[in-house]
Amino acid sequence: MSYIEGRTVHDADAHVVETPDWVHEYADPAIRERIPPLYLASVKPGEHTLIEKMRIQHADPEYRARDEEEILLRKNWSATGSFIREDRPRALDLLGVQSQLVFNTFMNGYLNRLEHEPDLDFAYGVARAHNRAMLEFCSVDRRLLPTGYVPLADFERAREMAEWNLDSGCKALLVPSQCPGKHSPSHVGLFPVWERAQEAGVPVVFHVGGGGELLSPAYFENGMAPVPDFHGGAENFRSVDYMAIPFPPMQTLSTLIFDGILDRFPRLMIGVIEQGASWVPGWMRQLDSAHDAFRKNEERLQKLSLRASEYVRRQVRVTPYPAEDVGWIAQQAGDEVCLFSTDYPHVEGGRNPVKRFEASMKNLSDAQRQRFYCDNFVELMGSALD
Repeated sequence: MSYIEGRTVHDADAHVVETPDWVHEYADPAIRERIPPLYLASVKPGEHTLIEKMRIQHADPEYRARDEEEILLRKNWSATGSFIREDRPRALDLLGVQSQLVFNTFMNGYLNRLEHEPDLDFAYGVARAHNRAMLEFCSVDRRLLPTGYVPLADFERAREMAEWNLDSGCKALLVPSQCPGKHSPSHVGLFPVWERAQEAGVPVVFHVGGGGELLSPAYFENGMAPVPDFHGGAENFRSVDYMAIPFPPMQTLSTLIFDGILDRFPRLMIGVIEQGASWVPGWMRQLDSAHDAFRKNEERLQKLSLRASEYVRRQVRVTPYPAEDVGWIAQQAGDEVCLFSTDYPHVEGGRNPVKRFEASMKNLSDAQRQRFYCDNFVELMGSALD
């Protein structure tokens, strides 16, 4: 019996949990030796030392016999199909989802940092290795939808990488929500990236970790005891971090809207993944307030064919966290905006995400729930689901 039954559900946020050398065999020889072992943050302290023990465990018939009952209890490398790609189809069957949009776990911050450094050959080379690894992991089942990273630091190389990703089978273009170092994400030099995604019917997505440093470390120097995160450590996801997570996508999306990117590319869909959604209603109202306040003196705003918030409803889709009030968000922002996700197999996804989401959607109709679990994802992914 699967976790989800009686409903068509797409999972907008799932992960491969990398091992330290995950990308090395996929890297071009010229840069392979320069890539350090992945820094495996965001896990329980010491957990990364048990990877090989867990690999043996996954081959144990007794352990595998408990896959069904423990499908959402096991996290990180302990989870079925978390890093052994041949096991991932079984995880999909046990979860009961029609598809999963698959992201890395540890690499977003590293990829983002590299494109803000001088050696762009290395930055694009590491991104290429990441994308090859993602494609290989997801190749075992067509329900797995790989995301391909596109650094935005160099216009021509960004275009070439977007082309390569789409030609190779990536089902979404993963870009940083942090502003590139020397130009806006709305720069005309990046138009070919957005145009190619629109032509292919494949979305552009932001994911947590791609926003650069969210907070000054000084915020945690408060003279009090360290605050543990979800994993028992003290460096990943705490209440103060949570408050800062939406800032990079808010600013980048606002820029793309006000500079006319979503107007120029009306079929370009954008996903904001694992960055919460409680911020969306207020941000949409602020967009409209800015549109109204500055329209008189800004020609770019005068040229927009829609009110700013209408671009969000038409082209932006966002994943709430399980602890957020999805019913309220849908009522305030529109039925079109929210997407279901499990964050499988991460701790932040919880042990029963459907139960938690359902608790906040008691006042929503069946049609509204259908949009949350299925239809909004279908709209986001477009041709990627064909």
